[in-house]
Amino acid sequence: MGFIGLIMLLTFRLLFKGQELSDIIKDLKNADDKWLLAGLGLTFCFVAGESCIIHFLLRVCRQKVKLTSCLKYSFIGFFFSYITPSSSGGQPAQMYYMKKDGVKIGFSSLIMLLVTIAYKSVLVILGLILLIFNFDAISEHGDRLAFLITLGFVLNIAFIAGLAFIVARPDWARRAGITILNKLTDWKIVKEKNHEKLVEKINRICDTYVIGSKYVKENAVTVAKVFVMTLVQRLCLFAVTWVIYKSYGLSGVSFYDIVTMQVMIAIAVEMLPLPGAAGVTEGSFLLVFGAIFGEGYVKPALLLSRGLTFYAVLIVGGIVTFIAHLKVMRSDKQLNIPRN
Repeated sequence: MGFIGLIMLLTFRLLFKGQELSDIIKDLKNADDKWLLAGLGLTFCFVAGESCIIHFLLRVCRQKVKLTSCLKYSFIGFFFSYITPSSSGGQPAQMYYMKKDGVKIGFSSLIMLLVTIAYKSVLVILGLILLIFNFDAISEHGDRLAFLITLGFVLNIAFIAGLAFIVARPDWARRAGITILNKLTDWKIVKEKNHEKLVEKINRICDTYVIGSKYVKENAVTVAKVFVMTLVQRLCLFAVTWVIYKSYGLSGVSFYDIVTMQVMIAIAVEMLPLPGAAGVTEGSFLLVFGAIFGEGYVKPALLLSRGLTFYAVLIVGGIVTFIAHLKVMRSDKQLNIPRN
């Protein structure tokens, strides 16, 4: 959180050095509120889209959880994803709160794995399609991001391949878990007396995981639905930049081109080991959209874009996480579960 705050402060100072605060506020106010409200709605649809996917997969796994609880998981997931390098903290946090709501770890891990695979795969597939059919726009506006875009494609594809292998070979997770546990026991990190109990727990989790994995693999329609829902979810977020473009009354660049460039930025920055891709996202936005928005609007557009798609989600997600954790602490206290 401190790192993100520092990057935000440094970015703000670099972007608006020499400008009066009143001028910055004036530039922001020039945007049409109705369009910005639509942008906020699209951001909420992006978060809620993941909630719908989680709810759908929980029902497939015969886990009864309310849609409002799934919305809680999504806000918590995005909060932790935004404050951890390469968005690595979101899924473990979601699984923790699912466990507190009675969802078995085997099912929650499988669900989050499928959500992640779909989330990354849709981005890469969409990026490749746009690279083929809208190369002129990418060449014109994204030439200075060529290295980061290439690196992003490589990292995302490697990541997807690793996750897909786990889904295809769930017993690999069992063997890996037991091997790691054995090493930790040999190194005296795990006590010998707890070894057998932990092996049983790993087997229990993996047995549940194998059942869920087999069920999903036998239902290709389920996976296809998840991919379609994820595509709609991601397009909601990518469309926010176009909404901001329209909020300033600008024209001349199509929705197709703006979404294309936003997809390229996402590919370039999402896998970088920076919390919330802070700093590099702002720099990429200026490089890509400088000519599209023009010198007078690109900086306030950047503030509005990051404000709607990042900081608004971060703040709301933080509040939801705080409230959810207070409830968990109260519940644990009533059950006399030690806090360690």
